[in-house]
Amino acid sequence: MEPPSGPASRRHVPWNRLLLAVSLLSFWTPPTTAQLTIETVPPLAAEGSDVLLLVHNVTKNLLGYAWYRGERVENPQLIASYRVDTNVTTNGPAYSRRETLYPNGTLLIQNVTQKDTGSYTLLVTKKDLQTERQTGHLHIYPVLPTPVITSNNSKPWEHEDTVVLTCGLETQNTSYMWWINNQSLPNSTRLELSRDKRTLTVFNVTRNDTGPYVCEARNPVSVSRSDPFTLNVLYPVAKPSLQASNTTVTEHEGPVVLTCLTNETGISIRWFFKGQSLLLAERMTLSSDKSTLTIDPVSREDDGDYQCEAFNRGNSSRSNPLRLHVKYQMTPESSSDLSVGAIVGIVIGAVAGVALIAALGYFVYTIHASGSRLL
Repeated sequence: MEPPSGPASRRHVPWNRLLLAVSLLSFWTPPTTAQLTIETVPPLAAEGSDVLLLVHNVTKNLLGYAWYRGERVENPQLIASYRVDTNVTTNGPAYSRRETLYPNGTLLIQNVTQKDTGSYTLLVTKKDLQTERQTGHLHIYPVLPTPVITSNNSKPWEHEDTVVLTCGLETQNTSYMWWINNQSLPNSTRLELSRDKRTLTVFNVTRNDTGPYVCEARNPVSVSRSDPFTLNVLYPVAKPSLQASNTTVTEHEGPVVLTCLTNETGISIRWFFKGQSLLLAERMTLSSDKSTLTIDPVSREDDGDYQCEAFNRGNSSRSNPLRLHVKYQMTPESSSDLSVGAIVGIVIGAVAGVALIAALGYFVYTIHASGSRLL
């Protein structure tokens, strides 16, 4: 309650002086006293910053100040008070150790939080015990973290599934924007934003909807943009075909170029030899997109069936086998390529042949010797 003002003293004023005063007032009007105001600096504050409730137009005939949390002047809401004549500051029940009251009436609040948002009332008491009050307001906003785009479906199928993308956590007083492929969202019946634009719905996704997607969260004190998000759209992969520059080649000649043909986009290619993953020899090179396999020079070890496989993250398809025939001639050097079993077989065969010839010679000799005796 404001203290009542004291009764004005009554004195007899001569008529001629009163008439003079009235005449003077008709020519001169005293200046209007500037109204007490409170300026919030900064007007919109970020969480963790310092804020000033700056006081303007304070009367000079002061007894003291008092700041209250809220719009009511009640002792439980008292933050701090200051008395001019003694230069003493007294903290109140609402003091949080982050407030500083300056002699000019300005209140500093350090390291503000969203809980500090609200009204603050200044009560100015004059020496004649007249009071004046004014209320200021704080608006504290969080510093937005980097938003993370999430999806309700990590592996949607093309033309079948609908995907909902969400930009970060929900926060008050925040607006959102979206980009796809570094462009603003196109006008499309398959794209729909929620009312607050925080969620983006993609109906009946296609392989062209992979992105990347980027969203931005913005409030009055901060702006934060997400990392790119790529949508993994699954779709059937058509069967590739395999062609060769030559399917029959002589050893040590070349090159032979095998090409995997497919009209699919967004796929990868891998190679198989005799049904197993191809292990690249030094004589083999792959193109940058792995669609072409070059063998130069060709070795007899390269003889066999080749296949290529086109795949994405959800599906794959393998070509029919293509047979590569490698012709070569046996040479003395090539005998070293024979297996141990083959060499042992050849040696045993040779020994057996020699033994057979020796036995046959002995048999002929015996018959001849017997005939000579009979004669």
